[in-house]
Amino acid sequence: MSGLATRVAVDDAYQHGASDEVLVRRVANDGDHDALSLLFDRYQGQMYGLAMRITNDSAMAQDAVQEAFVGVWRNASRYLESRASVRTWMLSITHHRSIDLVRRRRSNVPLPEGDATDEALTAPDVWPEVARAADADAVRAAMTKLSPEQREAIEFAYFEGLTQVEIASRVGAPLGTIKSRVRLGLLQLRRQLEAVQ
Repeated sequence: MSGLATRVAVDDAYQHGASDEVLVRRVANDGDHDALSLLFDRYQGQMYGLAMRITNDSAMAQDAVQEAFVGVWRNASRYLESRASVRTWMLSITHHRSIDLVRRRRSNVPLPEGDATDEALTAPDVWPEVARAADADAVRAAMTKLSPEQREAIEFAYFEGLTQVEIASRVGAPLGTIKSRVRLGLLQLRRQLEAVQ
């Protein structure tokens, strides 16, 4: 095997066995397209599923995933392992891109009726403000001060990517109750995080 072929084979094996964190560093440091492709292979299905739950539209969900990967590409150097796993970070970017697309659509097309109309699509999303304002330790400390019900709803919504309709079904609570838990929990988180700054 030539030196070049050996290096390519070793590099290929390294990348396929590389952790998500190593791949993000390679994207950030070297602009490594192969590393980004591997991240895409690992997470595009989950990202698309989350985007579909939020947008309820296949084309829009595909756009959200594409925009999210552009965000990963551009912001890889800003990823902090101490704040979140790569998966959580990428799903968070997808969540925000999906919400942005739905908000842009809202000015042109009415939202769908029924279960697809979710507070995440119609109410202001305070999570970006919360996430920007705090580090992982502060968020974890603030989360412990929420009621168990609020904490559970926020974890399902923001860390597992479930819609409020799905959360209501999973925990057996009315949709209005879940909406209140998420909204009040996020407002409480924001107050607590502002207090420690």
